[in-house]
Amino acid sequence: MLAGRESLVRLVGKRRRFLPNGHSLSTLVQSNDGEVVSVETVEGLSENSTKVEDEDSAVEMVTSDWVICPVCGNRVRGEAYNVNCHLDSCLSRGTKRKLTQRTLLQMKFCSGSVAHTSFCESEQLETNVDLMGLDNNEGKTALSGFIFSSTIEGNYSNCVVIPSNPESSMETCMDGSTVNGINSDGVDNKVEASLAINNEVPNCDMAVSVNNLSGLVIETFIVGRRFSDEKEINLGAAISLLRDPKNVKDPNAIKVISADAGCSKVLGFLPRDLAQHLSPLIDKYSLIFEGSVTSIPKHSLNVVPIQIVCCNMNLQSSMESGDIEVFTFLWKNVLTVATSAKIHPPDVTKYQQNFCLLLQEVLRSNPHLFTDDEKEYMESFTSLPVDSQRLFVRLYMRKGPWFRMSNILYREVLNSQEAVKALCAGYLRRFEDSYGMHDNEMKEILDLVTLSELREIMCMLKKNCKHGTRKQDLIASLVSLYKDGLCLLLPNLILDRTGTCIKISSKVESLLWRAERLFFLNSEQDLSAFLLVDMGVVKYPTYRCIISEPIFTDREDLLAYEEAIGVAQLMDQSLDDNDKESVLRCMKIADSRMCGSSTNSFRSTESEPLVIFLSCFSASWVYSKVVLLGVSFLEREHRYNDAIVLLKRLLICFPHDGRRGYWRMRLSIDLEHMGCPNESLSVAEDGLVDPWVRAGSKVALQRRVLRLAKPPRRWKVPSFSQSVKREIREVHIQGRPLNCETGMKSRFYGEDGEQCGVEQLALQYYAGEGEGWQGVHTESGIWLTIFGLLMWNILFSDAPNVFRTRFQTAPLDLETDSFYEVRKDIIESHLQKIQDGMAEEILITSWELYLGTACRGVNWERNSLSELRAVVTCSGGPFLASLCRYLAQDYRSWSSGMPDLVLWRFHGEYMGQMKLVEVKGPRDRLSEQQRAWLLLLMEIGFNTEICKVSPLQVSS
Repeated sequence: MLAGRESLVRLVGKRRRFLPNGHSLSTLVQSNDGEVVSVETVEGLSENSTKVEDEDSAVEMVTSDWVICPVCGNRVRGEAYNVNCHLDSCLSRGTKRKLTQRTLLQMKFCSGSVAHTSFCESEQLETNVDLMGLDNNEGKTALSGFIFSSTIEGNYSNCVVIPSNPESSMETCMDGSTVNGINSDGVDNKVEASLAINNEVPNCDMAVSVNNLSGLVIETFIVGRRFSDEKEINLGAAISLLRDPKNVKDPNAIKVISADAGCSKVLGFLPRDLAQHLSPLIDKYSLIFEGSVTSIPKHSLNVVPIQIVCCNMNLQSSMESGDIEVFTFLWKNVLTVATSAKIHPPDVTKYQQNFCLLLQEVLRSNPHLFTDDEKEYMESFTSLPVDSQRLFVRLYMRKGPWFRMSNILYREVLNSQEAVKALCAGYLRRFEDSYGMHDNEMKEILDLVTLSELREIMCMLKKNCKHGTRKQDLIASLVSLYKDGLCLLLPNLILDRTGTCIKISSKVESLLWRAERLFFLNSEQDLSAFLLVDMGVVKYPTYRCIISEPIFTDREDLLAYEEAIGVAQLMDQSLDDNDKESVLRCMKIADSRMCGSSTNSFRSTESEPLVIFLSCFSASWVYSKVVLLGVSFLEREHRYNDAIVLLKRLLICFPHDGRRGYWRMRLSIDLEHMGCPNESLSVAEDGLVDPWVRAGSKVALQRRVLRLAKPPRRWKVPSFSQSVKREIREVHIQGRPLNCETGMKSRFYGEDGEQCGVEQLALQYYAGEGEGWQGVHTESGIWLTIFGLLMWNILFSDAPNVFRTRFQTAPLDLETDSFYEVRKDIIESHLQKIQDGMAEEILITSWELYLGTACRGVNWERNSLSELRAVVTCSGGPFLASLCRYLAQDYRSWSSGMPDLVLWRFHGEYMGQMKLVEVKGPRDRLSEQQRAWLLLLMEIGFNTEICKVSPLQVSS
């Protein structure tokens, strides 16, 4: 795989079926000076909108400072590559609009008023809060234009609200677990007005004391009916509650059991949100609840409405004053959750809730990034019928893009036909006749047709169809016939077999892709992240979101970033298709836009170096990924001169980037390929004084300088020559080989006769030979786990702008210099404790408190607590403190390349030795990153060596 390809694939994530600017990105023109520029065709949001093809719609990337917008006539900066974003904004608000058709997002999807469907409506807001398991006193705060956050227990995170509007920011977070205090301090008067409107709770009686508790009726539901012992429930059946603290999914679980005489079968459970607050009351105050079934659902597994009543009397006499306050606090939360459930009952499917929550939080956090039409469209989703919402989310989460109506059957969707009818107002596209069928959609439609149906169609067309022909070959033949105009009846033939088909509108899909990207801030997570949390598979750490500035300052920045992602996807697709012409085209687009956009992007980072981690959300950063992959492609094609040009441009455009070491190394190598050893040496020497060249890249450049800087080029020996040439102790062992093929991982027979790798063979060697070493093969894994556990409170401490979603496993700045700089005081204080011998205590505490919680670098299953304790004890406080300091200062550079084996042996109960060993097979050699780690470990006085494994020589 080309260098940089894997990183680009992770950046792109799941490929989009529809790129809004896909047509324009693939259309290039030559400017007067020969520079490659693109012609951007502004497309409407309607599925069948007419494309603007006249000269006024084309915008050339020229070098002048200002250009005139052909739509509104205003002056726009010509050096900005995203002039099209300005055009899109003009067209979307109707300024001199030349398109005659209404766009998708201009359609009205509901008859109700905007106020009725607004997500700022207090009742809807309260429902959204309760869907996330929030209680009333722990941060029920939501602002229009503010990031929603609160103290969330369990699987979600502990957050705080800071305005995301760049004009009004807050640099300090709230103290304590309650966010409502934001009303009184820390926010100006304009913000207080929004709080007064939106910080409402459902109308429930909060003035409930212990005295009037008995006889108070709570209306709720029985959920989890598929886990019940009794499938049939009678109206008015008596029920009671029973705690289930040993429930593996939820220790707060409360069973609902039948209270009829002689029957105590489990009917289900109380909703998780309610059980979270009611279980402490039952456990601590021994409350007893009884009730009855108030309604019978149509399906036996649906939720069952019930009423419960507390039967305890005169609790106040047995409570102290502190207990009364705690009791009242918890009881208010119970009432809040129960009242909110009336507005949004739990019969709403979880995935439906999650999807609505995603849309709501994106709109609340980033209102400045959406047009009014887009906001209205996203808000109108909750006004759709319940069946339509569920069906849409189901289809959105499937592969698609087309679906047969006859195959759409979901138990929770009662009427699929009516659901589709409502969605066809703009969310779905229906294929039920040949009108409007495009060539590029024919292949997608044919994927729905079975192999037997394809053969039947071929026979009807009197085309040769051999029995062994593959489905894809048949599809290719039919598509070719349709494109050539030889089979105009093909759409009708397909419809006769498939019936009506539907797909999600391409423009809708693009808008939802944007929403997901803004919500998760990466390409690796999607709606399934909610599911993993709901099922208890993943638990995210607790932290607070302190937002003082948005990631995207305006809509143009976001659209530019999205377009850059589109270029990256086209680059990836072109490499898969081995389309060299398209690869070069993508490289030229990225090159022309990278430097033009990076100037503004990094201007702020020069004055604010601590927020450089936000630069990865800029278009220029994405284009740099494309250009770097292009460099690898050019090097593979031996076009070193072109690669040199791109590498020099990267170094100019990105003066503050951790990748500069790799760029300088490749530039020096390519210059040597071009027969320029003097310039190659100068590039390597300049890299050694570059503060952004570190770890393995720096060692590689040092070794390169030593090789090139020989007389007569250089007479003076570099000062670092002794440290780089320092000998690393080597141990040689032999083993009986299983395979000796080049390109395959070496395999040997171990001492027990079983097959093993070189690392396991080395472990057996160190365990024997009278040395008595114990150890594990983990490479960097065990050290990153130890770092995460020792530094847990530092990783998730309060810092501005580094936590923005509840699905993060690390702060956004972990791999940048700002991580250490922002937290320098608390880091050094914590490292002093580690150095003083408290590491094992901190490790055990973190393990017990956070076991199973997701954290970057921490692997809970690979190493046991006893192994981690052994490593920490035998390493010693000074070494662990130094290791954690290096990782905190530059996690990106030092989080890989550590030695393969970690070995330890005890001398007594609390003393021991540690050794780190890098194992190399017969054809392996050290990478520069591994060499950098070994030299660093030797410098801080650690026992380190290389174990070289060679085949056993059999004498003849």
